Amino acid sequence: MKYMTSLLSLLMISLSLLSQPKPVLQGRVTDQDGRPVVGASVRVLNSPAGAVCDGQGRFSIRGLTPGPRKLTFTASGYADALFETDITAGQNPDIEIRLRKTEMALDEVVVSSDRREEDILRVPVSVSSLDARAIASFRLWDLGELSALSPSLYTADPGDGRQVTSIRGIATTSYDPAVLTVIDGVSQFNLDTYIPQLLDVDKIEILRGPQGTLYGRNAMGGVIRVTTRRPGAGDRTRWEVSAGNFGQQRLMVGTRSTLKKDKLYLGVALMNERRKGYFQNEATGTDYDGQRRFTGNYHLRFLPNSTWEWAFNLKHSFARNNGAFPLASSTDAAFKAPYELSQNATGQMQDRTLNASMSVQRHGPKARLELLSSFQRNHRIYDRPIDGDFSAYDIVTVDNNYGNAFNRVSVLTQELRLSSVDRTGDRLRWTAGLFGFVQDNPVKQATRFGKDAGFFGIPDKNFALIATNLGKGEGLAGYGQATWALTSKLLLTGGIRYDREWKRLSVEGAYEKTGGPSFITRPDTSGKGAYAAFSPKAGLQYLISDRSSAHLTYTRGFRAGGLSTLGSDPSQPPLIGYDPESSNHFELGWKAAFAQNRIRTYIALFQSQIGNAQVPTLIMPDAITVTRNAGSIRSRGLELETEWRPARGLSFSWRFARTAAEYTRLRLSRNGQEANLDGNRQILTPSHTSLLVADYGIPLGRKKQLTLDLRAEWKHSGTVYFDLTNEISQSPYGLANLRAGVRGRKYALHGWVRNLTGTKYIDYAYDFGAAHLGDPMTYGFTLTRQ
Repeated sequence: MKYMTSLLSLLMISLSLLSQPKPVLQGRVTDQDGRPVVGASVRVLNSPAGAVCDGQGRFSIRGLTPGPRKLTFTASGYADALFETDITAGQNPDIEIRLRKTEMALDEVVVSSDRREEDILRVPVSVSSLDARAIASFRLWDLGELSALSPSLYTADPGDGRQVTSIRGIATTSYDPAVLTVIDGVSQFNLDTYIPQLLDVDKIEILRGPQGTLYGRNAMGGVIRVTTRRPGAGDRTRWEVSAGNFGQQRLMVGTRSTLKKDKLYLGVALMNERRKGYFQNEATGTDYDGQRRFTGNYHLRFLPNSTWEWAFNLKHSFARNNGAFPLASSTDAAFKAPYELSQNATGQMQDRTLNASMSVQRHGPKARLELLSSFQRNHRIYDRPIDGDFSAYDIVTVDNNYGNAFNRVSVLTQELRLSSVDRTGDRLRWTAGLFGFVQDNPVKQATRFGKDAGFFGIPDKNFALIATNLGKGEGLAGYGQATWALTSKLLLTGGIRYDREWKRLSVEGAYEKTGGPSFITRPDTSGKGAYAAFSPKAGLQYLISDRSSAHLTYTRGFRAGGLSTLGSDPSQPPLIGYDPESSNHFELGWKAAFAQNRIRTYIALFQSQIGNAQVPTLIMPDAITVTRNAGSIRSRGLELETEWRPARGLSFSWRFARTAAEYTRLRLSRNGQEANLDGNRQILTPSHTSLLVADYGIPLGRKKQLTLDLRAEWKHSGTVYFDLTNEISQSPYGLANLRAGVRGRKYALHGWVRNLTGTKYIDYAYDFGAAHLGDPMTYGFTLTRQ
């Protein structure tokens, strides 16, 4: 700790050297006809500096250090624009920017894939970006709705609201995901601790392929970055009201306020949503899977001067699911009686999540320092037991309501990051950092066998097997990445990261007769493990032009190792360790924008070799996943993203991926013998994903202050397998979505339909056969104030 304190002090002193005189950057923003764009936002990339244009379209930004700077300009009804300028000491540059209407040009996109903001055409990473306008147009309410919105991305709901995700054949199969979610810069530790609902979101970025060097654990398939709206210059309040069939209601309000000009800003966003169940429970005569949720997001941002930035963020969510795990006993049963169940246990689930973070940044003349601290906590319990046999009989239920001491996951993370600042003549750009975490995961769960347990061949009845698993973990990592400009066109990137983790698990088993005392059947037993991983990166990028580039990269990612937990099946012993899973990944990509930014295209070829593949087995009726290192996987494919604006107000886009992911080696124990499953397809990986979108905006009225929006989406998914033996699958299917409405400068009203044809498809299935249907046709309207 003394070493870290000394290091931090040295860094802060070194960055506090005498600065050069700081010029003022000023200018004017107009449309193509020279009329001022009032209220346009101007922001300097990788800096807290920004401004809002006044009634003449003018802006002024103070406190910038000399050097090359990139600015982004945004305004309602106009395409986002990027501008580069070189600020010289002693000079006050005055620039003029002309914005184009959104119906005439595509946005110039900024992403943060390499932990710094940059033009998407200049980052050597395959990344899809959705801004706030795209999020609204797609009617995205949850991260689970992202399937196919980025090529090769697949998401599914196993029945409890957690999102299981795969990218490029690398799939989440346990509570440690293979695709990392980062929200407002904070890496979400596992499936329990993040909030998937999209509240007041400014941008979503999907990074495809391993990102282990900069992001570390569980970024083996890629990263989903979510950025919510931050408070800054310019007060603004927006709200949204949505209603639809199945009693859908969604109310959201967000406000950003200036508490002290140029110094202190506050942002608050609140959301309340509910709906009735999509399923009907024949055993009780009521709907099943009805949901209610309240979510909040609070930002406090303090800028004491042009150099320092302090940011505090708090997020919380309380969700109640009246019917968790609405599963049919098999895929055949799901299709034979769609959205119909017959379960005696109704499985009411409460889910409370809290995320808090603090970021301290210093934007020095030579480097940028960031210290990021976060705390994540989730408490998930079943108010009423969930049905473990998916029938109206009292055979098996699962219960975990043992108070606040159990089933309460908490994680503390700390990251220190130092990165270079662009300066005139510099050819080297670099980032380095340290990361650490502490995790506490006490789990207690009972598998109860009721009066009808004999139907499963169990000689006893009215008893419970109680498993207690007390898990703890710690980890440390150090990383660095640098890009060297060999020439003005050719860039070389290299990086390395080392992660070290320690895990401990204590297990205890007990037997309890209903209404009687419990007896210890497995005394408290402990195990521990230590795991390490290197995550290198190397790549070449060629800047063909200002609006086109190509890259060839090698990256490596890993998913953390761990220990198997205790369940009710005595044939599955606990405390068996499994090693980290790792992937070696090669990618060749090309990006370009043409025709005055009316056409944009990204193409990528990739191949991954995954070793020590973590193979999951779901143990029933506990619903506990036992993981083993039992194979290797090869995944390769092609990805395409293109967007075209051929005429005023008309746009088309297509996102497509073809993925071939198979086990080159897979050995499993079946019926007491080893089964050779070499050549089987990877689970949760569609053979292809495709999303075709047509969007048309028609100006209305003499002054054209209103726009009629017409939008159609066609999403298609190839064959996807859900079990390692490839016996449970969903054949190719398509989903049609429509959206139409009217929008003005401040208000918009749209109607929408999702799954227009009511297609029945398996969204997720377990290897023991139980299946969860995808959502039925839903429709409704959304009224917003921007």
